[in-house]
Amino acid sequence: QVQLVESGGGWVQSGGSLRLSCEASGFTFETYTMSWYRQGLGKERQLVGSITYYGRETDYADFAKGRFTLSRDNAKKVVYLQMTDLQPEDTAVYYCSVMPIGTRYWGPGTQVTVSS
Repeated sequence: QVQLVESGGGWVQSGGSLRLSCEASGFTFETYTMSWYRQGLGKERQLVGSITYYGRETDYADFAKGRFTLSRDNAKKVVYLQMTDLQPEDTAVYYCSVMPIGTRYWGPGTQVTVSS
């Protein structure tokens, strides 16, 4: 079965950086686009960005452009989200996601807290 496990979240001061990881299993990782979403307290879940199966194309939400970078290691079945210049408004639970065969799967999420 599809499993996604995020890690790397934590507390950071404004302007700091974090790198999130998502380990995947249960599907042919290298053939699917992987995405990161986030959900702040009391807010709707929003797309952060996506990376295509061979990492040749990435797409970012406006708030992520220039600060966040997606990458993947298909051999390790891991997708990364490097976040820089973090701000308090980036505080959220960050989720890894994939949608093989028409069903979207989510990891349990990892909390990112940015203090001013």
